[in-house]
Amino acid sequence: MIEQNLLTLLVLLPFLAAFGAATLPQTARNGEAVLAGATMLAMVAILLVLRPWVHDGGNVSTTIHWVDAIGLNLRFRLDGFAWLFMMLVAGIGFLVVLYARYYLSPDDPAARFFSALLGFTGAMAGVLLAGNIIVLVVFWELTSFMSFMLISYWNQKQEAREGARTALIVTASGGLCLLAAMLITGQIVGSYDIDVVLASGHLITQHWL
Repeated sequence: MIEQNLLTLLVLLPFLAAFGAATLPQTARNGEAVLAGATMLAMVAILLVLRPWVHDGGNVSTTIHWVDAIGLNLRFRLDGFAWLFMMLVAGIGFLVVLYARYYLSPDDPAARFFSALLGFTGAMAGVLLAGNIIVLVVFWELTSFMSFMLISYWNQKQEAREGARTALIVTASGGLCLLAAMLITGQIVGSYDIDVVLASGHLITQHWL
């Protein structure tokens, strides 16, 4: 049970921190950096605690029931592959926080940047930990939106606005294609559960679609 609670916390923590960062004053650069940095380190600590459950091929999963009738639940799953990439997300995220603390000027709206960064971290965690392929697509589209927010941070600059629009169009369009692929995959397999999908490679490769 403790590992399931920690897994849920791993997904929720960056979003809660993003909300907290958004409520701080725009000029609270130090407070924003401390909050964001502590969140990244807390994620690393949770991952280290969960490591014994996922090493040597094991995994941890938890389910928040949502729409049982169509098999659409908020299921999260951590295996060794996801563990490695989550460590990269949190570790690199901490370095970005450290860099941003000294890169942003006192006049820059720190709250908007750090809340977007934490939101992007949460979206990435959702993509990596999603145990349902439709939920994975939802988090993928959320990464598209948070990327847009980060790239357009200096929205007074035309190149930032144009770059943000281009990134949103490319990633959101790719997300729609991904959704179509996941819907087809789910229909072939008969489930949107990622464990079932991973175990049904022969059905997918032999299907005419």
